[in-house]
Amino acid sequence: DDLVLDKLHRLRIIPSDLSSDKEFIRRVYIDLIGLLPTPEQYQAFINDKAPDKRAKVVDELLERKEFTEMWVMKWAELLQIRSSGNVNQGLSYKGALLYHNWLQDKIANKVPMNEIVIDLLSATGGTFTSPPSNFYQVNQDVLKTGENVAQVFMGMRLQCAQCHNHPFDRWTMDDYYSWAAFFSQVGRKAADDPREQVIYNRGSGEVKHIVGGRTMPPKFLGGEIPDVKGKDRRVVLSEWLASTDNPFFANNVSNIVWQHFFGAGIIDPVDDVRVSNPATNPELLAELGNKFQGEYNYDFKQLVRDICNSATYQRSTKANPSNADDLTNFAKARVRRQRAEVMLDTLTQ
Repeated sequence: DDLVLDKLHRLRIIPSDLSSDKEFIRRVYIDLIGLLPTPEQYQAFINDKAPDKRAKVVDELLERKEFTEMWVMKWAELLQIRSSGNVNQGLSYKGALLYHNWLQDKIANKVPMNEIVIDLLSATGGTFTSPPSNFYQVNQDVLKTGENVAQVFMGMRLQCAQCHNHPFDRWTMDDYYSWAAFFSQVGRKAADDPREQVIYNRGSGEVKHIVGGRTMPPKFLGGEIPDVKGKDRRVVLSEWLASTDNPFFANNVSNIVWQHFFGAGIIDPVDDVRVSNPATNPELLAELGNKFQGEYNYDFKQLVRDICNSATYQRSTKANPSNADDLTNFAKARVRRQRAEVMLDTLTQ
């Protein structure tokens, strides 16, 4: 809140007042569990005179199964968990279901996000017996896999650098092919069940630069060339990606969560992190990332709790003359669309 207020004061913007209880209770229910409060829940909250009643309702909603379902839905969308009907071109129905259930179990049991990502990117075994290995069935092209990992987990679009140095960012063609080299040794073979595939480390396979055909060594984006000799390159990558050595992962997850609650990321769009698309409040994004990986130890739920308890999240949608046109500094709450799935549920209610 202090970082937001400091930015607003420097821009001579006056933040809107806090939302009314009526506005807050509807907003927090829809955002946290994708449902409206019942008439009884609504009235009980309005009648409650306790000064910490907003924090209490946030805590209650965080423990609802619908909160888990909301975020499983969001991460399943980012990870493209959907069946294709053809095991050689995507996920089988059973593989998609097991993959989805694995993700739900991890989030429901409060497994830290860094551990989930490490398990996902280093997964081996059958796509039925080891559900996270389905990650490597969604897209079986080495270059596309590298692009997906960078975009989902670090918010970066590397596609431009496949055929030319990125015109709007720091990434070169060398960066692109060296990043993809982490996935060049992913092996796939048939299992006893024709619907299943086995993901394993082949221990061989390289990525060639499109210009000149050079063999590219695996290299972290913005980082060093690690020692991968005799190792599963994906394990080396996953341990770096979800660590404090990588400056992008914690900030990216924090930005995704922020966008869910505010309708816009601190970097927006959240999957287009680049030099020419800077954060509107870099100090805020850095603080969220530092708290997420340090103080919270990648506890995703604690990050959500702090955002929902902030005055920034609880501001009214009612504008004042100084912030009527402001859409980037979070001086007031945005009127936002509901997700299609949420709208169906609220209409059904």
